[in-house]
Amino acid sequence: MNSSNFLRALALVAALCSGSAFGAVALPQYNVDTSKISVSGLSAGGFMANQLGYAYSSTFMGVGVFAAGPYMCAGHSNYTACMYNATVSASMLSTMQADINNWSGTAIDSKSNVANQKIYMFVGNSDYTVGPNPMNAVQTQYTNNGVPAANLEYVRRASTAHVFPTDFDATGNNACSSSASPYISNCGYDGAKAALSKFYGTLNARNNAPAAANYIEFDQSAYSNGNPGMAATGWLYVPASCAAGTQCKLHVALHGCQQHTVAISDKFVKNTGYSRWADTNNIIVLFPQAKVDSTSRGTAASGSLANPNGCWDWVGWYGSNFAQKAGTQMAAIKAMVDRLASGTGSGGGGGGGGGTALPAPTGVGTSGATASSMVIAWGSVSGASGYNVYRGGTQVNSALVAGTSYTDTGLAAATTYSWTVAAVDASGVVGAQSSAATGATTGTAPPPATCFTSSNYAHTTAGRAHQSGGYALANGSNQNMGLWNTFVTTTLKQTSPGYYVIGTCP
Repeated sequence: MNSSNFLRALALVAALCSGSAFGAVALPQYNVDTSKISVSGLSAGGFMANQLGYAYSSTFMGVGVFAAGPYMCAGHSNYTACMYNATVSASMLSTMQADINNWSGTAIDSKSNVANQKIYMFVGNSDYTVGPNPMNAVQTQYTNNGVPAANLEYVRRASTAHVFPTDFDATGNNACSSSASPYISNCGYDGAKAALSKFYGTLNARNNAPAAANYIEFDQSAYSNGNPGMAATGWLYVPASCAAGTQCKLHVALHGCQQHTVAISDKFVKNTGYSRWADTNNIIVLFPQAKVDSTSRGTAASGSLANPNGCWDWVGWYGSNFAQKAGTQMAAIKAMVDRLASGTGSGGGGGGGGGTALPAPTGVGTSGATASSMVIAWGSVSGASGYNVYRGGTQVNSALVAGTSYTDTGLAAATTYSWTVAAVDASGVVGAQSSAATGATTGTAPPPATCFTSSNYAHTTAGRAHQSGGYALANGSNQNMGLWNTFVTTTLKQTSPGYYVIGTCP
């Protein structure tokens, strides 16, 4: 190797080790039919696809769930109760449904949109990682939310393990009957075709050799808002016709645990079959990327857990709102979708993604700082029915903002924040987010919070938590910390006397 190539190789290794977006481009904009945006995923990606489908039901007209479980299952139960072929009871589904009902139209889009979605479901009968029972609960949940039988396809395959199914061989793939890396297998069944056909109807014959130039690595960090569970870059497949300006459909394909690019290189992007069908059917495919996060974090109902397998967040690693529109990873993927679908000519026929993606507001600025609030103002966007305001990537307005200013409250004193704004059209389609505006609150910073990390049993004996029904609950916030025993470890943050939340201290 000559010195020039050696230095180039060293630079590439350094970029990969640092997680930087070395060589990645800004996410492009295309002419997208916004009434034909869909999402699918395997395992943790299937949980995330399901979450996106419920939370952004006005955007996603089709949802594909490969080997996952129902919406908000791990929001109320230890994640193990949503996997390993566990039976999800009617009572558990009722609790999850209460979230859908209570959040409809606010924290998530109106649940009435779900009944109009096209749903594809797949699981192997030899899948012991998730298994048929949680998938049966997914089917029941969709049926309970009005999805008619004609819109819901549920496939269970014999001799199939926890894998993404294809009908072709690819280098490095495992056997269909084995749950092993890269969790992609020739099962004699084309999962990508089945899902895309359910969403978009009869497809043109696939191209088994998509052009390498059509795969695009993009800077994902521009949308992740520093989320420690998302990689610096993501991937796209853009057919030549879409790159040339043809109006195209958009599909989001979400990998499972241990399927991100660091773990299996480009196998999920290239060996699942999505790009083969996309190439000949005017479909842009977005492949967002998660990454390993070894820090143990408090979750919704599973205690303190790390994310060593690079899973998408379906257990609450990154906030109790993980399954809502404001969830960090949820909002990041939605922002990528909005960006892709904001090119000239984008629009659609309404319902599940109808409307026209509006441009980003300009002139965003901050003023009127107090110790706990800030005024954010911006220029009006033609065609906007209202606006959403985001602090650090998380939506802060519960109702659409009618004017061109918003007062964000509940802030910490002497703290710098960042805000962006997006216009929303009459169909509920959220446009591109603006450039960020920063501002600092006044006053004196509060004293640092105190954190305690120990077993759930020790927390209760120390007076930081109490137990009910075999679970430990944080005093004050009443957050479920998981099973009440000496084996589950949780970090509790004391935010005021006698009040504890699941979390970590800076």
